[in-house]
Amino acid sequence: MYQEGRYKELVALVPFSPANPPELDLYRGLALARLERWPEARSALEAGRAKAPRDERFLVELAGVDYKTRHYDRAKTELRQALVLKPGDEYARNFLATIYLLTRNLGAALENWNKIGKPRITTVTTEPTPKLRDQIIQRAFAFSPLSTLRLSQLRTTEARLDNLDLYPRYHFDLMPDSAGSYSVDFVSVERNGFGASKLEALASIFRDLPLAVDPEYYNLHGAGINLLSYFRWDQNKRRVRASVSMPIEQDPGLRMGLYADARNENWNLSRTFRGATEPLAGLNMERIEFGPELRSVVNGRWTWQANLLYAYRRFRDVQNVEPADAYFFTDGGSLEYRMRTDYQLFDSPERRLTLSSDAQGSFGKNFAAGLGGFGTIEGSLELRWFPQASGDDYQTTLHFRAGRAFGPATLDQLYELGIEQDNNLWVRGIAGTRHGVKGNAPLGREFVLWNWETDKTVYNNPFFNIQVGPFVDIGRITDPSGVFGSPGWLWDPGLQCRFRIFGDIVVLVSYGRDLHRGSGAFYETTSR
Repeated sequence: MYQEGRYKELVALVPFSPANPPELDLYRGLALARLERWPEARSALEAGRAKAPRDERFLVELAGVDYKTRHYDRAKTELRQALVLKPGDEYARNFLATIYLLTRNLGAALENWNKIGKPRITTVTTEPTPKLRDQIIQRAFAFSPLSTLRLSQLRTTEARLDNLDLYPRYHFDLMPDSAGSYSVDFVSVERNGFGASKLEALASIFRDLPLAVDPEYYNLHGAGINLLSYFRWDQNKRRVRASVSMPIEQDPGLRMGLYADARNENWNLSRTFRGATEPLAGLNMERIEFGPELRSVVNGRWTWQANLLYAYRRFRDVQNVEPADAYFFTDGGSLEYRMRTDYQLFDSPERRLTLSSDAQGSFGKNFAAGLGGFGTIEGSLELRWFPQASGDDYQTTLHFRAGRAFGPATLDQLYELGIEQDNNLWVRGIAGTRHGVKGNAPLGREFVLWNWETDKTVYNNPFFNIQVGPFVDIGRITDPSGVFGSPGWLWDPGLQCRFRIFGDIVVLVSYGRDLHRGSGAFYETTSR
């Protein structure tokens, strides 16, 4: 009767009864689903599943009912349970991958499809057409037409695109064709020139007003050459920075650059330096550094970076410092080699959970008399979770970092735990500056830092996005000399708001409370 399409007759012939064998419950549920009587179909299938819990067909058909009624999360759970009972069920695997694709989780779709040798792709298109040269963009794609698209190829492609620093937002769409294959469409927002429009260019260049400007020119001549600069005329933190970077031999996975950075900064160390007979409040430091760098994408899990830098620093108004601690303020040059490697330890597209790591170190020499060799070693773990089936709502990040410097170090070579635009070890309840002068945050050669934050999207459109959420920063910093370091563990909860403009420019506003000091810090910064 079911095969002949006599669904109403079947339902009338097989009324609901606890005494029905599982097979009759299955056909009753299937017939009710054909009649789009969804609640009754679910009841019949659940009754049969209770009688035959090891029969995966009930879970697959329940997923079909939930798919039709748009209960996608429940359908995915049922299909995963069915695949536990019968891992080789190709229909269930394909069904699950299709739902993931429908809910815009391409990684999870590929993770399931790849287990059954799918999906086969026929064409690769771009929307809109990139201004980046065809040879570069094609080499960024680790997959090609008339082949099976693998999750590992997608991750490698994403890593190469990120290495170009041209695509703040992009995604890949898979569009099915009549033959059961798919076309891949690369949809992106590409950085070009100063901006896509005069308004975007002005917003980018002048985003740090009133004290700084950021002239940045991307994708020169379509060759992936980026020219970035930064000019800050703050009377206490003057800074000029410039860099140029480009792919090597049009390879998006291999990028080289040159940079130069000069600063003139006023420091007040009266709260953070204990090696002076009187508070060291009027220190001035000049520093210039420059050098080459190289970044390489090995694959979607592994990247590395190396750079060589020469730096020269000079200190003024160093008064009342104990002779044993005077080396922190020694004029002179240094040569340093740095190496960093990033590796993704865990990637679960279905759970939208990743665990990434990085390790970095350096060794070098201070040429000033009495200093000599020095080095650093650092490591981090970052857990990132998107609890929703799609989008970035409630994005949660947990980041652990630790580092240590070896050998004599000057002030500019110390770590800092605080929130300040020239520092990336944020403890958001401690301002790095006081009345605009650096030195308010604790410094040292050894640190441990945990950062946790969750961001809720409260408004979103193609040009403007707002995320709000809490954070907690926990850290400690020490120094073998005893004259720097925090008095104990720092516990700093707070709230932050992130505005994203044109999908590229990010304005971050935060307020953190330092529970140890009993004070707070309000901070605003803009970045791309």
